[in-house]
Amino acid sequence: MSESSLNPVNLGEKISLVQVAVEAKPTILVIDDSPTNLEVICGTLMNAGYEVLVEMDGESGIQQAKDNHPDLILLDIMMPKIDGFETCSRLQSDADTKDIPIIFMTALTDTLEKVRGLKLGAVDYITKPFHQDEVVARIELQLKIRRLHLELEQEKQNLEQRVRERTAELMMALEELQKTQLQLVQNEKIFSLGEVFAGVAHEVNNPIGLISTNIYHANQYTHDLIHLVKTYRQKFNQSDPEIQELIENIDLDHIMEDLPKLISSMKLGSDRIHGIMQSVRNFSRHDGNKKKAVDIHEGIETTLMILQYRLKAQTNRPPIQVIKDYGSLPLVTCYSGQINQVFLNIITNAIDAIDAVEEKFAHRELANSPQIKITTGLDRENVIIKIADNGKGIPAEIQDKIFQPFFTTKRDKLTGVGLSISQEIITKNHQGQIFHTCTEKWTEFTLLLPLKLD
Repeated sequence: MSESSLNPVNLGEKISLVQVAVEAKPTILVIDDSPTNLEVICGTLMNAGYEVLVEMDGESGIQQAKDNHPDLILLDIMMPKIDGFETCSRLQSDADTKDIPIIFMTALTDTLEKVRGLKLGAVDYITKPFHQDEVVARIELQLKIRRLHLELEQEKQNLEQRVRERTAELMMALEELQKTQLQLVQNEKIFSLGEVFAGVAHEVNNPIGLISTNIYHANQYTHDLIHLVKTYRQKFNQSDPEIQELIENIDLDHIMEDLPKLISSMKLGSDRIHGIMQSVRNFSRHDGNKKKAVDIHEGIETTLMILQYRLKAQTNRPPIQVIKDYGSLPLVTCYSGQINQVFLNIITNAIDAIDAVEEKFAHRELANSPQIKITTGLDRENVIIKIADNGKGIPAEIQDKIFQPFFTTKRDKLTGVGLSISQEIITKNHQGQIFHTCTEKWTEFTLLLPLKLD
């Protein structure tokens, strides 16, 4: 307590009217320079069950309020040093004390003075001489208002916190819903693709099968006919002039040499068509969302087959060289359709990164060629798949955001969920890991798939 609060009251005794009370007792700070007034008002307050603090000037009262933060302040207007108006103004302007209700104590009856006090922030007036019942009633009313205000403020804070928590929950739920919707859309696209290609493959496989079978027989017939012609020419060297002229006109020697190559080329083409159709069917097969043991390399090769058109040379760059360093892998139990989708997302991003820096690959030297490097291997518990590209790279400031849903740097590309969905497929559906590393030359994504999936 300040020095002024130790002034004598009643026969020179030093007073400290801080009442030791139970924790729930409201505390009232009385600021008045009159010992007589202090004795009356403090006695009234203590008899009413309040804990009382006393100061006898404005400066000390302000410090006392800051130190102990009372529930209410009774403030005299006419005081030395600084008056009650200045004291009230300073209390109201301080963040630590501005919420403490202030009741002025005054013998003044001038309405202008009362209005001035209320404008400064006081909540009420008590007129001297005091009427004890009125003082207690006014104090109880203001304490009740303050208590209700504090309860309301607490409820407001609780409500705001609940709103923030609920909003966060709803935002998370909305993100999950959007991710799920997009995942369903992608799954539906892949399923629809499977449906379309199943029908197309069925229609294409019949004529391709017919062509393949006929090519086989045509190849046999060709060999037989060529053999016959060769034998005939060996046995009958002197041929008819008309036949000799015909042989020269049709360039028989060239036909005999080129026809087997022509049929072989047709066989390769039909095999290629059959392989493409089979790859697409494998990529989008209906059982891709069922757990089963699959060849990871087959899934990678199928994906590369699907993206072959994007790997070819473009007007602004040479073809993308795919470097494969495959290790010896066992069959891996997984959801093959989902894993193929991850391969598709990552390799597509790699191609986009390469296409984003076309000037880098303007010269066609092999050392400066666009490349995607795919490496597979094993550790004790996981299959390790690494997919790297020498494209644009990922800026350092966004590397921690690339797996966030809907984050994308490709303004004209889709929705930014490819890597987010890939992360969910690897981490949640397969209990694996996915992460990336960046160097000056390469951006590399690493997938860890457990050998044993629960």
